[in-house]
Amino acid sequence: MAVKIIIDSASDFTKQQAEELGFVFMPMTITCEGKDYQDGVDLLPQDFYLLLQQSKELPKTSQITEYTYQEEIKKIIDGGDEVVVLTISSKLSSTYNNAKRACDSFSGKAFAVDTLSACLGEKLIALYAMELVKKGFSAEQIFKELEVKKSNVKVLAVIDTLEYLKKGGRLSGMAMVVGSLLQIKPIISVLDGEVKNIGKTMGLKKGFNQLIDMVKGLGGINFDYPYGIIYSGNDKTNLEKFLLNAKELWEQDTLEPFKSQLGSTIGTHIGPGAIGIAFFTK
Repeated sequence: MAVKIIIDSASDFTKQQAEELGFVFMPMTITCEGKDYQDGVDLLPQDFYLLLQQSKELPKTSQITEYTYQEEIKKIIDGGDEVVVLTISSKLSSTYNNAKRACDSFSGKAFAVDTLSACLGEKLIALYAMELVKKGFSAEQIFKELEVKKSNVKVLAVIDTLEYLKKGGRLSGMAMVVGSLLQIKPIISVLDGEVKNIGKTMGLKKGFNQLIDMVKGLGGINFDYPYGIIYSGNDKTNLEKFLLNAKELWEQDTLEPFKSQLGSTIGTHIGPGAIGIAFFTK
């Protein structure tokens, strides 16, 4: 009997990436100007940012249904395996509630974890879960371990453009004009399962410095667990600058942090050019 880990596309894995790592991938539906796309399947991150820049309206994300989860879980359990489902934060989508109800109908064989995160934060929890699978943990053991460890995952990012916050109704027109003139860069974090504004800075380089200070203030990166850098958009200029500026954060590690392109779930609201870091605290 093996354990299968089901993840949603809010983890910013594509279907191909997820399946190569052994995950069962379930896409969320992205609707833009009347057309539906399967996130991570027929809408890859690089295509999403082209769509975002061309569209007059913000794309919308639909939750994964309880029925869809039930069908996938039943298939796995009928094959003799157990299931752990990881989902985007329940405060950002109803997907977790649907996954929980589906798992409850397979009592003792399927467990749902509300990661209370998204994007790279959710991805790190998934990668850790896969490590536990390889160590031979049962589904229930993985569930219990993740419930403890998920609160140690931190996601911090600096936003490069205010345009998409304005489009999403999170910023007034006047604030957009003033903020753009002053080169204001909001600092955001995933806190208690929600994306929250935790500060602002003038200029991207100062934003990078704030991120570095915040990581240090949280005790630094725990290199016993996965960690990585988030970037949004198709231009990697800001990513390269941050990797150069922030290398002190991971210079004691033997490996470079992996890079994760932000997908549609969060990318819709912050647009291209954002840079962030996600990690487990010590």
